[in-house]
Amino acid sequence: MDGLVRKSPVSRVMPTAAAAPAGLRLRRALLMSRATKPVVFVLALLPLLLLVWRAFTMRLGANPEQAVIWTTGLWALRMLLITLAVTPVRVITGWSELARLRRMLGLFAFGYALLHFTSYFGLVNDFSVAEVAQDVVKHPFVLAGMTALLLLLPLAATSTNAMIKRVGAARWRRLHRLVYLIAPIAVFHYWWGKLAKNNTADPKIYAVVLALLLGWRVLHALRARQRARAAG
Repeated sequence: MDGLVRKSPVSRVMPTAAAAPAGLRLRRALLMSRATKPVVFVLALLPLLLLVWRAFTMRLGANPEQAVIWTTGLWALRMLLITLAVTPVRVITGWSELARLRRMLGLFAFGYALLHFTSYFGLVNDFSVAEVAQDVVKHPFVLAGMTALLLLLPLAATSTNAMIKRVGAARWRRLHRLVYLIAPIAVFHYWWGKLAKNNTADPKIYAVVLALLLGWRVLHALRARQRARAAG
């Protein structure tokens, strides 16, 4: 979801196939292989498959409803941060081929977030809108989670090539900058939920990771602006 349109051609950062060292050619072949996306897809789906297996084998613990909700929510946040990490890793390492995985990872973040909300809506509130409304009033972290999910909806809906063309590249990029708002809201949602249990150690780690990812983007944008001014 993070800058899908701005895919730099491999040739801008990679040597030609003839000139590239064997290691670079191998890496490029692996990342551009037809098998790469299916492998990443299965890896991203694995937490859900393990959760289903735990449910069928009665290994979700004393509170299976909470286990489902926490697991899907945690993986939604992880996938969101992994998606945000693609661009820094791509720029720092020069592995421009990673950009082709970003859209799929972003959709997995939305998918896990949707499962998280559906689990909460059905397993905790018996699909009662009134119960959810009361929760929103009583608990700010519930409101934060629902806000993050609603903001993810237009990003997921416009993640196809057809929608990118329909919306237009410039407007699409502006729309998908919402991810920089969604991620802090998602971390706040997780942090506040753990705060009620007096356990914020894990949320602090995710907050630090997010701060590093967003901080890198700010520095990268400032440096790019400085280079543009120097060149102009």
